[in-house]
Amino acid sequence: MRFSRSDSFAADYRKLSEDEKVLFRKAMKAFAESADRVAATGNFVWPRSLRVKSVRGAKGVFEMTWSFSGPDGRLTWEWFTSRDEAGEPRPTIRLRRIGSHSILKRP
Repeated sequence: MRFSRSDSFAADYRKLSEDEKVLFRKAMKAFAESADRVAATGNFVWPRSLRVKSVRGAKGVFEMTWSFSGPDGRLTWEWFTSRDEAGEPRPTIRLRRIGSHSILKRP
């Protein structure tokens, strides 16, 4: 899966503690594997452990909860199509925000 990161995501990520970053990277491994499967099959069924769902009031934006218990960890993201080196379209995920539940105010 191809990923891109928004400036907001980069700024949010820098604010995470090292423990939060470790938890996030672990969740991202499972997320990337699942995203590859979803993109290949078109079957938008995600593992329950990733808690993927649409963000209410933000069309096309999704949320993944990577931790409920201290610290609260959430990621917002969206699908888009990018072009590979040959100019062919590729499904891509833009990571928009990362942090606690509060990121859902401006996903």
